[in-house]
Amino acid sequence: MISATEVILRLIVSAVLGSLIGIERERLSWAAGLRTHMLVSVGSTLIMLVSAYGFSHVLQSDKVVLDPSRMAAQVVSGIGFLGAGSILLRGEIIRGLTTAASLWTVAAIGLAVGGGMYVAAVAGTLIVLIILAGMKPLERRFFADKQKRGVKFLVLADTFNMSHLPTLLGKSAACVSKFVVKREQDDRYDEVFIVFTRLSEREFQKVMQTFMQL
Repeated sequence: MISATEVILRLIVSAVLGSLIGIERERLSWAAGLRTHMLVSVGSTLIMLVSAYGFSHVLQSDKVVLDPSRMAAQVVSGIGFLGAGSILLRGEIIRGLTTAASLWTVAAIGLAVGGGMYVAAVAGTLIVLIILAGMKPLERRFFADKQKRGVKFLVLADTFNMSHLPTLLGKSAACVSKFVVKREQDDRYDEVFIVFTRLSEREFQKVMQTFMQL
């Protein structure tokens, strides 16, 4: 059995490492932020400590064999419900997958700290931070064309439909993946919602300027 000081140290280290990832998610205002990541990390560490050392008195009996990895395996599978709670479906766009993955990874970091693998836990935290924060600019630069961008505006009733897009937008009209016209309650206006794919930021700004002029 490890000392009480070592137990407390592992829990504190786990909370600190979890907070580093949580701060990055909190910065982007995701549902699972600072406190959630800290709790997942500390909880996973505590479960690992209980799994590894909580049954030491039972092992003194004859013919008793325990596998400390079994509880850790349950954490890996059980953390999925938190990840599912952070995934949101907004129209046709799924958001929160990265936050769900970060929660799952934080659980692994907590288990590593609980097992006394400090180097693995710290290295894992640094790598996760690089992935979450450092890769974002690269993602925006090289994969921006694959992002979906939407625009919503009001027009007079029955004055705008999909046949107007080729004339207005030219080649950009081919990037329209969704076109919805919804009549407002007073029957005087239509709400138009258009989603574009494979459209760069510069092209999207041109489209916005065209609609603003219209």
